[in-house]
Amino acid sequence: MPELVFPLDSSKKFTDQQILGHNRWHYAIPPAVTVKPGDTFRVHCREWFDGAIVNDDSAEDILNAPLKTVHTLSGPFGVEGAEPGDLLIVDIVDVGPIPQEDSGPLAGQGWGYTGIFAKANGGSFLTDQFPDAYKAVWDFHGHTATSRHIPHVSFTGMIHPGLMGTAPSKDLLGTWNAREAALIATDPDRVPPLALPPEPEHAVLGGLTGDAFTAAAAEAARTAPPRENGGNQDIKNLTRGTRVFYPVFVDGANLSVGDLHFSQGDGEITFCGGIEMGGFIDLHVDLIKGGMETYGVSENAIFLPGGDVGPRYEKFLAFSGTSVTLDGEQRYLDSQLAYQRACLHAIDYLSKFGYSPEQAYLLLGAAPVEGRFSGVVDIPNSCATVYIPTSIFDFDVVPGKDGPVQIDPGIGAPHAAF
Repeated sequence: MPELVFPLDSSKKFTDQQILGHNRWHYAIPPAVTVKPGDTFRVHCREWFDGAIVNDDSAEDILNAPLKTVHTLSGPFGVEGAEPGDLLIVDIVDVGPIPQEDSGPLAGQGWGYTGIFAKANGGSFLTDQFPDAYKAVWDFHGHTATSRHIPHVSFTGMIHPGLMGTAPSKDLLGTWNAREAALIATDPDRVPPLALPPEPEHAVLGGLTGDAFTAAAAEAARTAPPRENGGNQDIKNLTRGTRVFYPVFVDGANLSVGDLHFSQGDGEITFCGGIEMGGFIDLHVDLIKGGMETYGVSENAIFLPGGDVGPRYEKFLAFSGTSVTLDGEQRYLDSQLAYQRACLHAIDYLSKFGYSPEQAYLLLGAAPVEGRFSGVVDIPNSCATVYIPTSIFDFDVVPGKDGPVQIDPGIGAPHAAF
């Protein structure tokens, strides 16, 4: 096993650990640990809400999820010799649930969860159609997940970090804050908001204290979106065997990681759409000096996705959508709208078998479904598609002359509303 450089004690809160991580992006957060190019090391990661979501049959915890506290990130990890303009090579050697803890109160101890967030507290990809909070708890059986809240389904997880990235420079952080503030100003009262401005309340900033903490907390960026540094990209194929090339903006690179998922559908469409868990990740790091200019990388990460692990599905049932609203309004090549419509078509279809729409929606967020932009040039309609593996169901989900099988939907997905 690689050296454990960032341990977490499951009996303690994230802020009470031996080494303190962070939940905001800022250039001044010092490295929690320093490693060398060529090192392989193990990192423990806490579930993104630090235990606020529990294994029960209620969705009150999702309804009241403390969004100001996320994400609980492990790091930063300084890399000796890394300088702005370099490319940081990060290999995901291994990743999994909390080691040797197959039961307990924390997500990652033999279970995880998926949540549809309430429109008034974060929202989701389909928030206008699903404005309330719902939850599904998933049990882990080795590499397989099942749920009492969505019965008749099991699938192999493609475990991955939802969030990994390098620290921004002072100038890059200023760019983020300025452009996101300008977006918020276009509709400052929107629910859910257009973006999340800096929020000092509940900020965790690693080793910063005193005046340095106060100054950084006032401008540190929230970790919710993906940005130039990677960040919360939620790419399900970023699993074992993946190599990532991250741009370096500060001395040491200051890599951070967290938000582990046991599985996820493309798009993480319920917002809390993967099967969230705590766990571990083994990383190997190296450097390409001057790599950003050499390879024309200025504002993005490059990936070699892990191709030799994870589930292998041969048969899919696919649903398409176009850029026409539910009210029949034509939009011009709106690929996001087209993907929303494809997802809604899949939800409508699965509901014919006995699932509630919310169960079907949670399933699309958690299972390894594939989402694709299938046509983006044929004016005025974009076409997007969502592919569902048929073998994850224990009944025949393909259309037939006898009509859909009627399954027992079980206790259903827990629901909570404001």
